Amino acid sequence: MRDRRSLLHLPLNILRTTLLLGTGGIAIVLILSLMNIGQFSLRWLQGIDDWFKVEEQEPEVESPTLIVQKIRGVSELTTTVFAMETVVPASQTNQIGNLVIGESRLLYVAYGEVRAGIDLSQLSAEAIQNEGDRLVVTLPEPEILDKKIDVERSRIYDYDRGFLNLGPDKIPELLEFAQRETLNNIVLNACENGILRQANDQAEVALSRLLGDTGFGSVEIQTTKPAMCNGDSSET
Repeated sequence: MRDRRSLLHLPLNILRTTLLLGTGGIAIVLILSLMNIGQFSLRWLQGIDDWFKVEEQEPEVESPTLIVQKIRGVSELTTTVFAMETVVPASQTNQIGNLVIGESRLLYVAYGEVRAGIDLSQLSAEAIQNEGDRLVVTLPEPEILDKKIDVERSRIYDYDRGFLNLGPDKIPELLEFAQRETLNNIVLNACENGILRQANDQAEVALSRLLGDTGFGSVEIQTTKPAMCNGDSSET
């Protein structure tokens, strides 16, 4: 009887063992598959990380020739404008010998501007010095670039030919003289107020900003002291 029961239970044991082995095999296959998927995902994520990885590049330093071209591209660096309004008298007489028989007077209210700066087209490659991580630029001296009268804002305030209009009728000549004197006065006042010195100061600031991205650790702008202002007076 005992042998018969063993024979009856034998197929069930084999089936159970087979099922257990099958289940274990499936589990192993699933684990291996998950491991492969995990490794693939890790490599994929690493690839994305490498793709988006920000790499710091070495700073590029521009050559002196490129720097000269960059500065010359600005052409004239207008750094300071001096403006003023002034009243200028002008007069002319009619004479017979040494006797004045009439005089014409003109008062001209003039508004003028003086523009000072640096002509950067004069900059040479020798003015650019590369001292390791330091860039030194020596600028030409500042100068009066332009002077003009704003005719839209200027006017004849008064014109008088004197007693019985015996003075000469010379409005065009008197007006031209007044405008010429106006320009001289405005330039003189601009020089006395240090327009060229201010132009140097402003040029130093402007070019320091312009050359800030040239790749050098520091940029030094050296200005040239102007010898004369319009040939009239020296600026200190």
